[in-house]
Amino acid sequence: MIGPRRERHALSLDELESLALPVGDDGVVVGIDANGKPAVLGINRATPYDITLIGGLWTAQVLALRAAATGARVAVETGRTQVWTALAQAAGGGQPCITLHDVGRVPPQGASAGSPVVVVRDCGMRPPRGRVVSGPWQSVVTLLPYLSPVAPRLMRKSGLVGVQRVSPDEGTKIGRIMGLPSAETAALSTLADGVTLWCTERDRQFVMTQATDAEGGLLGTARRMD
Repeated sequence: MIGPRRERHALSLDELESLALPVGDDGVVVGIDANGKPAVLGINRATPYDITLIGGLWTAQVLALRAAATGARVAVETGRTQVWTALAQAAGGGQPCITLHDVGRVPPQGASAGSPVVVVRDCGMRPPRGRVVSGPWQSVVTLLPYLSPVAPRLMRKSGLVGVQRVSPDEGTKIGRIMGLPSAETAALSTLADGVTLWCTERDRQFVMTQATDAEGGLLGTARRMD
């Protein structure tokens, strides 16, 4: 039997290029890069992963919300519970996906591939050594408001470092630690609110984080200082 006859769909090579889809790592969309493309941070990993963020509370809270949205459980270790309470109550629609703990009081989280964990340490300028450390499917994000005396050690042991606006002197020290080119080092003291330089030993990328409507209603607009 002869079936229905239809014209064949054919594309030229130039037209085929237009069908390409952007493919990136699974993870948290932390913002957009200089080209306006999504910047994705793969937080949930089968190997230990430490992140140091020298920046503002606002960015750390957006990161925590978006990590929870990917299915991770977020444990926040903080000495200022009051600034995290509204976020923890609003996240998860009543489910305890973001839990708050006093400094040094984070219990074992039981992370697994099916239930990854992100520990956010908001413990001030000199965070004590944590009882809960990074491990398989458990990443640790340490927030530092400025370049503190413990920052160089944390930066060197971290797989990823995020830097927001700092003073020129701090920028020079960070540039030396991370091996940044002079132009990027100089830019660190002029970054706009919501902009972070995410860097590893080999790669660097400026990322602008913009709040969604829901995030903006809960956290307000991007800001470096709190």
